[in-house]
Amino acid sequence: MNLKEKINSDLKDSMKSGDAKVRGVLRMLNSDIKNFEIEKKTEASDDDILGIVKRNVKKRKDSIEQYTKGDRKDLVEKENEELLVLEKYMPEQMSEDEVRRIVQKVIQEFGEVSPSDFGKIIGMSVKETKGMADGSVVSKIVKEELNK
Repeated sequence: MNLKEKINSDLKDSMKSGDAKVRGVLRMLNSDIKNFEIEKKTEASDDDILGIVKRNVKKRKDSIEQYTKGDRKDLVEKENEELLVLEKYMPEQMSEDEVRRIVQKVIQEFGEVSPSDFGKIIGMSVKETKGMADGSVVSKIVKEELNK
């Protein structure tokens, strides 16, 4: 079962069970997928859908941060619930140790590096993690490794 089928199946289950929160998040996700397909004029692959899910997860995390600063506990709670639903469709995230090994490997392949190579190293490291590591974690580890 591909990712799109899983999302649709979970949407049907949430409709049957009457879970309005899950239903709302999955409908929004389905809408984003359909908009992507209309824009690209092609069927969304699992990688495309994963990218859409990642963008939605990032939006939720940013909103949680902003609502926390604004002392809006009610909205933080709502965003956290939506985030939990979306994270079910994300691949399992790598540990910091695994990311560090990948970053060190990329730096070794690079040879002589300087802080000005930061962007290139992050780009290559993110490609190597294949979406299984948060970009902020990769960035933090690259900074640490370059400052050694």
